[in-house]
Amino acid sequence: MKKEDIRIQGVIMHILDSTVGMPVLSDRELEFGSDLAEFLREHIYRVVSGDDCKKCYFHQKESDVYHMLEQYSEDVFVEMSRDLANNLYQIMNSNVDIPSADLLVVRFTERQHPYLAILKMNYKESFTHRSKKAEDGNTNELIRYKTILPTEKQRIQEAAVVDLKDLSVLAIEKPYPVNGERTDYFTFLFLKCSSERSSKDKLNIVTKAVERVQNAHYDENKQYEKNMEAKNIIYQELEEKGGFSVAQIGEKIFKDEPELKEQFREKMIAKDIIREEVMPQDEKTFKKYETQVIRTDSGIEIKIPMKEYNDPASVEFVTEDDGTTSVLIKNIGRLQARI
Repeated sequence: MKKEDIRIQGVIMHILDSTVGMPVLSDRELEFGSDLAEFLREHIYRVVSGDDCKKCYFHQKESDVYHMLEQYSEDVFVEMSRDLANNLYQIMNSNVDIPSADLLVVRFTERQHPYLAILKMNYKESFTHRSKKAEDGNTNELIRYKTILPTEKQRIQEAAVVDLKDLSVLAIEKPYPVNGERTDYFTFLFLKCSSERSSKDKLNIVTKAVERVQNAHYDENKQYEKNMEAKNIIYQELEEKGGFSVAQIGEKIFKDEPELKEQFREKMIAKDIIREEVMPQDEKTFKKYETQVIRTDSGIEIKIPMKEYNDPASVEFVTEDDGTTSVLIKNIGRLQARI
């Protein structure tokens, strides 16, 4: 989905503040201009393009949201949005850890294809000003405001974008405690759908599994070297191919270590992603793999860009006779110090 192709058709807002005791529902759509349209367009695009976005599939018999969307038309947009807000508020009101929010329900098209966005805008606290008149003059003061909405540059935590032709769903969410257990309530309780893992989740699972397998096998003097090699292999795959298959990355990282390769494979089977591909899209996801970060036992931290790490003329790791390691940084033309 391209941001510039998103065309906002209509939007309605409902107030879901748990402290009020009931939802404050709107009876009509918002009037919007270019500023609000750009605000909505930015958030919708961030939802569908982020690496924490995941595909979801409605449990058709159990999902009230699915049945509402089956009957969707522009004529019932307002009424349907009120029902969506009511359903979500009941879940929030029963689980105090779920944050209060404004719910924006947006109908839009992308290249004339119809979609519906459900954007939960969790409140943030911030300061603003107000003026008070008194007999002795005007007073300007700062007050804490507890219902600030996220800006268009801030990622929202819970949202769904529904394809109105086939009712497929893309969603993002953050788990919150439900009956004492952290739960993906937005998809599990509200939408009532199952979901695939996001690219971000799969990448985290792969990297943590690689690190655990290597750390359990090698001593501390070898762990850093093997973990850096693994990170470099993942970086090369992301840089050259845009991603990798989970099975193939295990082959590349553990190519000469069949026992470790099998341990990694078992972990991926247990997580049910051994046949998955990891294809991140967000530049922020790539960024953490562009640098090797080394921390010494004396508290020194060294950050090495991957291009320099892969150049023997720039960086060399030397194993000394006493078993310690030295890092040699070569061919420095200029040094800078920051205060």
